Amino acid sequence: MSQTGSTDVLVIGGGLAGTWAAIAAAREGAEVVLADKGHCGTSGVTATAGPGHWWVPPEARDAAVADRLKRSLGLGDPDWMRRILDLTWTSLPTLRGYYDFSTDDEGRPFYRGLRGPEYMRAMRNLALAQGVRILDHHPALELLRHGDGSIAGASGLALRGERPWTIRAGAVVLATGGCAFASRLLGSATNTGDGLLMGVEAGADLSGMEFTNYYTPAMAGTNMARSMAYSFARWFDADDRELDIPNGPDVTPHLARALMAGPLFCRLDRVPEDIRRVMPQVQPNFVLPFDRKGIDAYRDRFEVTLHAEGTVRGIGGLRVTDQACQTQVPGLFAAGDAASRELVTGAISGGGAVNSSWALSSGQWAGAGAARLALGQGARADALVVASGRAGLRPARAEGPVDLKAAVQVVRDELNDYGRNIFRRGATLAGSIRRLDDVWIDLADHARGEGRASLRTREAAALVAAGRWSKASALARRESRGMHRREDAAGPDPRFAARQRAGGLSTVWTAFEPTGAQAEVA
Repeated sequence: MSQTGSTDVLVIGGGLAGTWAAIAAAREGAEVVLADKGHCGTSGVTATAGPGHWWVPPEARDAAVADRLKRSLGLGDPDWMRRILDLTWTSLPTLRGYYDFSTDDEGRPFYRGLRGPEYMRAMRNLALAQGVRILDHHPALELLRHGDGSIAGASGLALRGERPWTIRAGAVVLATGGCAFASRLLGSATNTGDGLLMGVEAGADLSGMEFTNYYTPAMAGTNMARSMAYSFARWFDADDRELDIPNGPDVTPHLARALMAGPLFCRLDRVPEDIRRVMPQVQPNFVLPFDRKGIDAYRDRFEVTLHAEGTVRGIGGLRVTDQACQTQVPGLFAAGDAASRELVTGAISGGGAVNSSWALSSGQWAGAGAARLALGQGARADALVVASGRAGLRPARAEGPVDLKAAVQVVRDELNDYGRNIFRRGATLAGSIRRLDDVWIDLADHARGEGRASLRTREAAALVAAGRWSKASALARRESRGMHRREDAAGPDPRFAARQRAGGLSTVWTAFEPTGAQAEVA
């Protein structure tokens, strides 16, 4: 038996952005339902991390914006950066009473960095206190639209009992997280690009999908990708010879080349003592793998690898079209890692701090905007509701068996491999696109799941779709800019100082949208 209901605002996703969105919508007086694929408060990457924030006092903000704008390489927007700094500054203190902030040496609350597990527990409790109805283990599978194309709600599956659900809503916020391209990154099990696929099926588009190849060093054999300590690392080959690898924002290709040549090792003996002392508080999970293996993280040499983070610490996602983070689909809003961060990060990662502040801010803007829209339009008399989901739900041709594991493995191969994804070339990208297109055709034409299997088919479809948008965008950007590196176009090209949109299902399309006075690139 299916579950049905209605609400003013439906938030899909229960991570950092989703909880901030639900709280903001409820504060506007809206009835709010939050549906999470996992358990709100424990699922997602924030719950495993020690998230910092872009916490800058008013007198230092002009300099912070100028620095970030310079490093955005022509794709950032200073107005959005200022908005984030303002909202971060005023929002974090409101968690007092729900979160026990650390204090500095003078006894003042330390707002910049929070302990992820406790942070997300506080967000869940605050959402409940605001009257938000939370549906745990209720993944959404597709969006619903009115006859005029505006959003009408969503449908999904309650995993306990495998019962379908449908919730009609005046507005929907997609806060489903980023897409880690099945890299097995810690906390990313639910980050399979579901929101990107649902959004595009409903008529939204994306931007920044070429900037999805962010990698983080980690101890080999673990998925613990908490990277602050590695900014002080020394790197060694198998013969214990120290390598001339400069730490900093451009370290990834150096580490990747070293790994492609053989095993790579690391020592963290240069981590300052004050950082070692606070590490259990700011990144509580960092030391656990070392403890289990009997390794002294700050003395012993250990083997390392690189984990792909996709759009989690990359950039790409659904394109927002106004200051309330609404997409081009009326009634559909995007927040956090599900939305493109180009406006505030440009062509480089926002790391932890800017990304967390983006989740906090975009979540509140989207939630409040969704609430105002839903409350302003009142009940919709239009009874026509169209289900927008296709691949994995409604095969374009005859239903038949599809090897989902093989489909996901193709995504891993094409989106995680160093040679194909860090060191990009036109011919290699075109080959990746062909392989992903073949998998997509098979999924779209034949895949269909029942019950819990429907979630797996949709996740596979979303991973493949996100991979296609990423590779097509990387092929079209015929230059190197930020984390997007083309071996066959090594430098930046002024003609491409523009944000790039992407979309399409059966056929992927891309288009550049100039920023400022830039002329359009054909």
